[in-house]
Amino acid sequence: MKKIEVFGPGCPKCKKTADIIHKVAQEKGLKEGQDYELTKITDISQIAAKGILSTPGVAVDGEIVSRGRIPKKNTIGSWLT
Repeated sequence: MKKIEVFGPGCPKCKKTADIIHKVAQEKGLKEGQDYELTKITDISQIAAKGILSTPGVAVDGEIVSRGRIPKKNTIGSWLT
């Protein structure tokens, strides 16, 4: 199971990033809780501890894969395969 974390204080860009990840996963036929787990990290100290200085940030299986932008759908798709 892929573990995906979205880092951000709850801003519109952070929410949109999580929504796009859900949408791409659904398009690929993946089920949350079975194929992937999506967690939103809103605690500023946890965000900073990961070295994310601009949000949204995204980590897949513990590795930071995006910082400071909303990732494109095709990029998200590559994370989920």
